[in-house]
Amino acid sequence: MTRFAFTVEFDGRPFMGWQRQSHGPSVQQAIEDAIAAVTGEAVVVQAAGRTDAGVHGLAMRAHADIAKDITPFRLMGAINARLHPHPVAILACDIVPDDWHARFSCLGRSYIYRIANRRAQLTFDRGLMWRVVQPLDADAMHDAAQILVGLHDFTTFRSAHCQSASAVKTVDQLTVERDGEQIAIRAAARSFLHHQVRSMVGCLAMVGMGRWNADDLQVALDARNRAALGLNAPPDGLYFVRADYPGETINPAGQS
Repeated sequence: MTRFAFTVEFDGRPFMGWQRQSHGPSVQQAIEDAIAAVTGEAVVVQAAGRTDAGVHGLAMRAHADIAKDITPFRLMGAINARLHPHPVAILACDIVPDDWHARFSCLGRSYIYRIANRRAQLTFDRGLMWRVVQPLDADAMHDAAQILVGLHDFTTFRSAHCQSASAVKTVDQLTVERDGEQIAIRAAARSFLHHQVRSMVGCLAMVGMGRWNADDLQVALDARNRAALGLNAPPDGLYFVRADYPGETINPAGQS
């Protein structure tokens, strides 16, 4: 039995999320079905994190244990051939130690959220960005975002369905940058709560619109109550960018 690690890129629009679901297609199921077609084995693909319906992945990390004698290069090519026409691709495949785990060995996770700050409808990027019509003050958003950096109780920013044992998390990075009509929000932490990034982005957008200020964001954080949340951003603009592991240096697309 060999443990293979994968780097996975996917468009989340057709899927109910990463995790296998009984009521719709998932990225996990697409990969597991492809591996079964290649190897004849029923495997479980473990990932660095779960993503919601409509959330995308630039470099999700995952692993599976496979008995078939096959090289990583051949396995990657065969899986990709059978993933078609799903918008999922294996970008890299490597053999890793048996104790390497995509989720439990992960030291940190990074996301990027893309906003199109424009009045015109999205054409090419529909479902791939959140279109916000109101002008956004990216500098005010960035300044307010620093309130959320560090160790906090993020109960306000977690989904009611979040299964994490604790709402206390440490956000290592939360930045907001504008490039023309596009705004990129980057978030990094060891782990995130369910909906945490989308909830933080939604509240920062309210700051950018002038509906909230930094003090309002602080009040929402201190409330430790989901009812105090200003806005939960849609999944469209959210991308899983990177998972960090001991001894690895990875710089995938979307990360400067």
